[in-house]
Amino acid sequence: MTKEQPQPAVEGFSSADVSDVDTLNYEQARSELIQTVERLETGGAGLEESLALWERGEALARRCEAWLTGARQRLEEVRAETQQSAQPEA
Repeated sequence: MTKEQPQPAVEGFSSADVSDVDTLNYEQARSELIQTVERLETGGAGLEESLALWERGEALARRCEAWLTGARQRLEEVRAETQQSAQPEA
């Protein structure tokens, strides 16, 4: 029985650099996401570049969603605290 050798990665395939996405604030991630979508929509990029753009776009969208989720939670906490402090003591 022979062991299968792992296949080398295709050069350039799936090479989206997403390591910095977690450092972006909401506005930065949103702005870059818009630019990425525009590049994909205009076409002209090769398959490998399009895949890399798509992967980075997905990471940027997740980052934006994480920021929005955090903002919603903070608003709900403040709203709950405000309602609690507005209620008269019994």
